[in-house]
Amino acid sequence: MAYNCVVLVKQVPDTKRITGQAMNEDGTVNRAALPAIFNPEDLNALELALNIKDQFGGTVTVMTMGLPAAAEVLRQGLYRGADRAILITDRRCAASDTLATSYILSCGVKKLNPDIVLCGRQAIDGDTAQVGPQCAEKLGIPQITYVEELIKLDGKTIVVKRNLGNGWQEVKGRLPVLLTVLDTANEPRVCCAKRLMKCKTAACGPEVETQIRAANPGASDEQVKAMAKQQGELLKQKGLLIEQWDLDMLNADLQWCGRDGSPTKVHRIQSVVLTAKESKSVEPTQAGVDAMIHELIVDHTLG
Repeated sequence: MAYNCVVLVKQVPDTKRITGQAMNEDGTVNRAALPAIFNPEDLNALELALNIKDQFGGTVTVMTMGLPAAAEVLRQGLYRGADRAILITDRRCAASDTLATSYILSCGVKKLNPDIVLCGRQAIDGDTAQVGPQCAEKLGIPQITYVEELIKLDGKTIVVKRNLGNGWQEVKGRLPVLLTVLDTANEPRVCCAKRLMKCKTAACGPEVETQIRAANPGASDEQVKAMAKQQGELLKQKGLLIEQWDLDMLNADLQWCGRDGSPTKVHRIQSVVLTAKESKSVEPTQAGVDAMIHELIVDHTLG
């Protein structure tokens, strides 16, 4: 039996390169201040979906919500083996918290009617681990979180191993189901050179327009739109047009989207800087370590 999988992915700021400009005054992330990367655990979710496709057949669709620049993570998905890429982008999605984001994504997933929905356990920019479970709730399907291994997939039955932190649990469920995947589940494959060469020109509508404006600086808006439409048709024929959906296409209720649909409010942002009043170096030898322990015992830091 073949299975159709949808993988929810996210383009996130590289939190290993945090600077003082990482947050805006209103408490939202200043994404322009940090390099953007593929959310790490979403790569593990994509790898699990691709393994299911390799073993059982079916399709893998990668979906994200964000600005047109987020199309880059969708291309990364295509390079690794995904069959279809969908970008949900709409100005009315701006300032969505996890509740609004999960609602919008669930509207997109409903249009695809997949057997299995997969996403990373959490995104590194928020670390809430809420969007996956909230999507499952809104879709009305079972969820299995902290998935580390697919044990069995037979017909409409799935068995997985989930990591509980201090042990493991085998869980059996019925499809359709949503899985949130841990970084320990697998080793994500690298981009396939053949698919990279094939899909490197894949683009969404706004990217096509930007490319045409850059190549034709003297063209009018009407001419740019006409050329973009023509180029979009060519990409679509080749299967290289990244689909672009807005809230109208999703039939989304606007009161649950964007800032209006986001009850989360940031009360205050505070930068914490840790400074040491004094420091002391310890020689990386047994004698140095013994002296440090003796000193800690003398001043009662260690009992």
